Amino acid sequence: MDLLRQLTGKLERHYPGTLVSVILYGSAAAEDYDGKYSDLNILCVLKEIGVAELAEAEIVFRWWREQGNPWPLLMTEREVTKSADAFAVEFRDMKERRRVLYGVDVVEGIEVDGVYYRAEVEHELRAKLLRLRQRAAAILSREAELLDLCLDSVATFCVLGRHVLLLSGRQAHWRKREVVRDLAAAGIIQPAPFDTLLDIREGAITPETVEPSKLFPEYLAQVRAMVDFVDNWKS
Repeated sequence: MDLLRQLTGKLERHYPGTLVSVILYGSAAAEDYDGKYSDLNILCVLKEIGVAELAEAEIVFRWWREQGNPWPLLMTEREVTKSADAFAVEFRDMKERRRVLYGVDVVEGIEVDGVYYRAEVEHELRAKLLRLRQRAAAILSREAELLDLCLDSVATFCVLGRHVLLLSGRQAHWRKREVVRDLAAAGIIQPAPFDTLLDIREGAITPETVEPSKLFPEYLAQVRAMVDFVDNWKS
């Protein structure tokens, strides 16, 4: 992908002798990338990070954000080895699927503790559920915006749903459709609202065929079902 080559080139130019690794992770590394909705998630590792390095990062990262992507994770080598407990979900994803765009594979030797992993899965689900409610409360009567909110959030809940499956010891695929199918097969959710949102994202149906005021409470209920499952899960 040309955008990734541009990013790597810019980082090499701005960090000569300091850049250790650039790693792509998430849906793009798992071949489930949707240019309209998906993000290009990047881990950028430097030998050290001070004010000078941050000044250089501002130039590159601002350009990266202007392309519609999230801020890269910027870490030192030592921070990577010490951060698996704080970013257990992210490192679990990186461990399973990643592309090294530059330098060494700093993720290969990382171990993710199951206790921290469970705690972060629940934390992320609860935080995203609260955020969904907060945003919906401000636009509940504006149906087009409410539908956009659901469309923007469904990929995140599919990613977290994959971790719900992994946490429970089940096999978990990467593609969103397969995650929804597996969650339904495990009896964790009812798939209909997720399937509808993915249909819209993929162009199988048009937004005009959906009633957001009816879809949203169904969607919200299934997100809560995932939260409840993790809350009650005993390993």
